[in-house]
Amino acid sequence: MAPKAEKKPAEKKPAAEKPAEEEKEKPAKAEKAPAGKKPKAEKRIPPKDAASAGDKSKKKKKKGKNVETYKIYIFKVLKQVHPDIGISSKAMGIMNSFINDIFEKLAGEASRLARYNKKPTITSREIQTSVRLVLPGELAKHAVSEGTKAVTKFTSS
Repeated sequence: MAPKAEKKPAEKKPAAEKPAEEEKEKPAKAEKAPAGKKPKAEKRIPPKDAASAGDKSKKKKKKGKNVETYKIYIFKVLKQVHPDIGISSKAMGIMNSFINDIFEKLAGEASRLARYNKKPTITSREIQTSVRLVLPGELAKHAVSEGTKAVTKFTSS
């Protein structure tokens, strides 16, 4: 790191000296002032080309790293319940975190139940039991009824 730091000031000093030399030569030749700017432009152009080529490949990598969120589904449910109400991005982030948290709790409890019963798979029965254990009272009843409705719809189709 120290050699890099030493190189940077060394490169800056000649660059600082060049404009002083160019100023001396400007009265003699007006063409050298743009010539002094051309190397700067040339230095900028290749990194832009390399960066744009690199950015495209980086963008492709970023597209591969898509983080899955529930934002679309939260918005759809909001519009079903209250069509005239919107939601801020901060509130959407909070709702997304809430859903992820509940999902982790339910999945963890279902996994524990499957382990206790010495079964390798988590079925709808484990999920239903975990919902009854994790969610409180009336919310658990509604969640179980919606879940059974979704499972019957899925198996019938």
